[in-house]
Amino acid sequence: MTDLQTGVIPTPERGSRSPSLKLSGLRKAFGDVVAVDGLDLEVASGECFGLLGPNGAGKTTTIEICEGLTEPDAGQVQLLGLDWNTGARALRQRIGVQLQETQFPDKLTVEETLRLFRSFYRQGISVDESIRTAQLEEKRGARVGTLSGGQKQRLAMACALVGDPELLFLDEPTTGLDPQARRHLWDLVDQLKLAGRTIILTTHYMEEAERLCDRVAIIDHGRVIARGTVQQLIASVGAEHVVEFAVTGEERSHGVVNAAALLAIPGIQSHRVDAGLHQLSVSELHVAVPRIFAALSAQGLHLSEFRTHSASLEDVFVGLTGRNLRDE
Repeated sequence: MTDLQTGVIPTPERGSRSPSLKLSGLRKAFGDVVAVDGLDLEVASGECFGLLGPNGAGKTTTIEICEGLTEPDAGQVQLLGLDWNTGARALRQRIGVQLQETQFPDKLTVEETLRLFRSFYRQGISVDESIRTAQLEEKRGARVGTLSGGQKQRLAMACALVGDPELLFLDEPTTGLDPQARRHLWDLVDQLKLAGRTIILTTHYMEEAERLCDRVAIIDHGRVIARGTVQQLIASVGAEHVVEFAVTGEERSHGVVNAAALLAIPGIQSHRVDAGLHQLSVSELHVAVPRIFAALSAQGLHLSEFRTHSASLEDVFVGLTGRNLRDE
């Protein structure tokens, strides 16, 4: 029965809580380049799981292997207790995939597109329900070529859902969308979570991962280098706050700030420099900040920027990979 408020058909309760996705020793190389290097991963049933990683980290290859689009060189892939070698036909009926960018025929209407996709599945939700789920009622008769970017992404989501999937892959679902369209997609993902779907989400937006995911894994060089809830990963940084500052003029050059003097301050866990902006991980902000000012003053340095913020998933990512996700 459809939830009248959300328009989403709840997934039936299943007796087993076995993983919806399990990867063991996954490996894939392209020539001399190892894209996935012995990767292990497990996603529980009903979980929204985020997969994060810089470009070239192996994230896309991992997802394509999970979706049955790429054959691994080694390792095991299980989805809903099945694998692509022996259960491909059943899996295609039980999973949904939204690609980062989907090219629909421009001349088809929204309704015609969804009827086409619905015909691929033995069972699923009705076209009316999928249109209502994606909040596209007013665009039912509109041709795809006339839709905005956000509307096309909602249509792609509706196509991924029309087969009533148990496991849903969302690959960069809000890339290129304006903030309002992005939040509309977030609301839809929230509805899917409430309906008990298992969701694998890749994203370049840390705020999105923090907002939607029950757990996340950070991949770099083909391996999982961290995993857990957002709160667990932030706690792993070892500090509750981040201090960022820059110094004026030529003093912006690397090496002028005495990092050792800053790291000697109680409560400062780490120091790094990114394009002239110094970043300190700090456990006790009220104690550390006056001492940071004093240390910089003693070095004869003058601040051009100074700000603080609570530690976030972005700080975890930068600390582990040395890169900002959105800069890739």
